Amino acid sequence: MKIERETIFLVDDNITNLTAGKNALAEHYNVLTLNSGERLLKVLEKNIPDLILLDIEMPEMTGYDVIKVIKGRREIENIPVIFLTSKNDNESELEGLSLGAVDYILKPFSEPLLLKRIEMHLKLANFNNNLQQMVKAKTESVVELQNALLKVMAELVEYRDNITGGHIERTTRYLGILLRAMVKHGLYKEETASWDLDLVLQSAQLHDVGKIAIKDGILQKPSKLTPEEFEEIKKHVAFGREVIENIKKNTTDQSFLEHAGIFAATHHEKWDGSGYLNGLKGKEIPLQGRLLAIADVYDALVSERPYKKALTHEEAVKIIAEGSGNHFDPAIVGLFLSVSDEFAKEASNYE
Repeated sequence: MKIERETIFLVDDNITNLTAGKNALAEHYNVLTLNSGERLLKVLEKNIPDLILLDIEMPEMTGYDVIKVIKGRREIENIPVIFLTSKNDNESELEGLSLGAVDYILKPFSEPLLLKRIEMHLKLANFNNNLQQMVKAKTESVVELQNALLKVMAELVEYRDNITGGHIERTTRYLGILLRAMVKHGLYKEETASWDLDLVLQSAQLHDVGKIAIKDGILQKPSKLTPEEFEEIKKHVAFGREVIENIKKNTTDQSFLEHAGIFAATHHEKWDGSGYLNGLKGKEIPLQGRLLAIADVYDALVSERPYKKALTHEEAVKIIAEGSGNHFDPAIVGLFLSVSDEFAKEASNYE
């Protein structure tokens, strides 16, 4: 079986040094010689070597300048760079290593030593690449399992609460419309700068997980709830928060659970403080809860229940608009109104 040879880019402005370096390496590696940092960066736009040997003292761009560019570009930042130079002082070596070089070799070089150090760094780079692939595969596996568990838990809630079947999926899709619009318009961008929107949407599927603890007779009642029964239903918020907090105690990756807990605990709070569970007011209500409140209410309004008819999209929009400043965050109501046509289009998929 033919083993493909690794490729090394050798960069030096001195033709003698390029020739000597290529002669030392050509028996073992594919070698491309380049006489400037500018040419190297141009070639790197389309070709990625296994390792770069880089001179420091070059006109226009020094080796230090070049490695700064390399380490600033995500697609090439992991290429191992060895400085091959005549600068024989500790300060230069320290600067080179500090900028991200994996080694610092002095000219004139010992050919056996150069080859051995290149071999060592190529093996190390290959090991790191394999390790990164393993971590990526493991991470993807964990994410797939996480998504499957989320789906199962959401479906369990839907199964028990067959009165509002499909509510979780629809509400999550409506929330997605709001989130994308919020990012587009820069609304609350400081609060959402660190958000992974896909993760936020996944976690929103657990907002009603507390309904698992509500009695079937209340959860599946085909008529309007009595005040006492409504008080019992309200407890699903506290139950949901408790369920998610218990899960958090037994997991190390809590990013999606943080959002899920907030959604579960705050999606029934109201802007004027009249909501539940804690009567939070205004921006005391986390942004997740303020967003989901609109998506949740919109779905409830346009969905048919045994005890009520579905409202039209226009009627639902009117009610939400009238709730600005009392039930809902006015800024998010404005956002909702700007994308209400998208809500209507999404809702039509479930008619």
